[in-house]
Amino acid sequence: MLITIHQLTKTYGLNTVLNGVSLVVNPGERVALVGANGVGKSTLLKIAAGELLPDAGSVRLGGGVRLGYLPQVIIGYDAHTLDDLIADALRDLYTLEARLRTLESAISTLSGAALDAAMTDYGDCLDTFERAGGYEIETRLAQIWGGLAIDHLPRDRRFGTLSGGEKARVGLARLLLGVPDVLLLDEPTNHLDGASLTWLEGYLSAYRGGMLIVSHDREFLNRTVTAIVEIDEPTRKSKRYSGDYDTYAAAKASERRQWEATYAAQQEEMAVLRLTVGQTARQNINYRPQTDGDKYIRNFKIAQHDHTVSKRVQAAEEKLARLEAEALPQPPVPLHFDPHFDPAALRGRLPLVVSGVSKQFGGRAVLDDVYFTVGTRARILLAGPNGAGKSTLVKILAGLEAPDSGEVYRNPAVRFGYLDQERGALNPAHTLLEAFRDGLELEQQAMVTVLIRSGLFRYADMETPVSGMSSGQRRKLQIARLIFGRANLLLLDEPTNDVSFDVLEGLESALCEFPGAVIAASHDRRFMQNFGGEIWLLDGGRITVYSGWADYVERDQVRRSVS
Repeated sequence: MLITIHQLTKTYGLNTVLNGVSLVVNPGERVALVGANGVGKSTLLKIAAGELLPDAGSVRLGGGVRLGYLPQVIIGYDAHTLDDLIADALRDLYTLEARLRTLESAISTLSGAALDAAMTDYGDCLDTFERAGGYEIETRLAQIWGGLAIDHLPRDRRFGTLSGGEKARVGLARLLLGVPDVLLLDEPTNHLDGASLTWLEGYLSAYRGGMLIVSHDREFLNRTVTAIVEIDEPTRKSKRYSGDYDTYAAAKASERRQWEATYAAQQEEMAVLRLTVGQTARQNINYRPQTDGDKYIRNFKIAQHDHTVSKRVQAAEEKLARLEAEALPQPPVPLHFDPHFDPAALRGRLPLVVSGVSKQFGGRAVLDDVYFTVGTRARILLAGPNGAGKSTLVKILAGLEAPDSGEVYRNPAVRFGYLDQERGALNPAHTLLEAFRDGLELEQQAMVTVLIRSGLFRYADMETPVSGMSSGQRRKLQIARLIFGRANLLLLDEPTNDVSFDVLEGLESALCEFPGAVIAASHDRRFMQNFGGEIWLLDGGRITVYSGWADYVERDQVRRSVS
């Protein structure tokens, strides 16, 4: 075993983020950590990397095992040049190489037992050097730097002068260059374009060490991991599933079907028991009057029958009490958009018309004289590299940001449902229930019911302040408001961010049934595949329209081969 994590527990104040979590990573295993935001995935990686102490539990490494840790935000290297970071990543190899040269020199002068010892030491060092790729340093450096598209950066460039995306890719490159035995990767796909992501998936799939990966990218997990460990949000305990993401998703679907069947059977049994207790206690439905003329015998038989009925009622009451005490919670209902709106109000009329819209930031055009219309049933997926202007366009369409030139006509019958990345629409002073109610036309008890029945929240969450909610909880609150907001045009900015897979796939299913227009900005490949509409690639201020995912992938491959 490379790393063994046993019964880890971590609490911040009254919030338990890990509750007895255990897992093992063996050589060659690539294990994904999944679960809702705030369940302690990043915390677990920090504990495994030795950057954070647990309240209880242990982390044990195999003999000589070297860890490599990639946090989401890399700090502490701003004054270092890229050459410094490369040298730091290769320090162990350079030390081994120097040791080999020293031993080679010493071997020529030694004899006897000293020579034998030196030869043994040399063999061990050489084996370690070869396994760590010591003879392929330059080749690996060119491969990794090129694969992550940072080979254009000058080696004397200081880390602190890089953009956020460049820092993330340099940090990942530095980690991979050192070839640790175990990789601890926290959202490694952040800031990667399509080509770099494809390269990373291939590189990690062939990696000989072990990995523990936190990622919200389902397609990435499907192509890289061999097992998935889920940290459950209510209990903060872990459960392991063998296989890739699709295998995990199938197992979760099977668990859901079993839950529904067991719940239905349990509810039916409790209903029968309640009926039995209620009817039998009121009447002796099976009692037939005795024809025997002996009063003593007749009274005896009546008492005997009453005793039998009493025992049967008592047994039913006891069994009902046990079932009620151990009753399964009701499975949440699938997410679906509130149907009480009038999409016909837009029939024959265009919801949005964009005419000559332009927008610049720092002299760079993210939208350059853009024209388009949005139909009543349009499904548009905005794709493009980070910083291309996807979020800016969504905000302009929503009326939250003004273009530098041009105009956006919004049909008066349009009712927007807007999901923003920053969650700025939520008032931090509100409780969860207050934030959900804001602007919605639902009675309070009905609101509590829909939040609980949807499986998004528990009754105990209703009074939680927005300021005290995790990013995942705030995202779920946004989705709940979107689902029940009675909009007829949805604007979604990175809807897959900070959402557990069950909620995300529920949202995807609900979007498939939504009868109005949907415009979504996303980089998530699985979401793009499931979206089922046109893909608009925004790059250099211009929009290129693709008929769907297959067309986008095919033409993207052609673009890459030409370039």
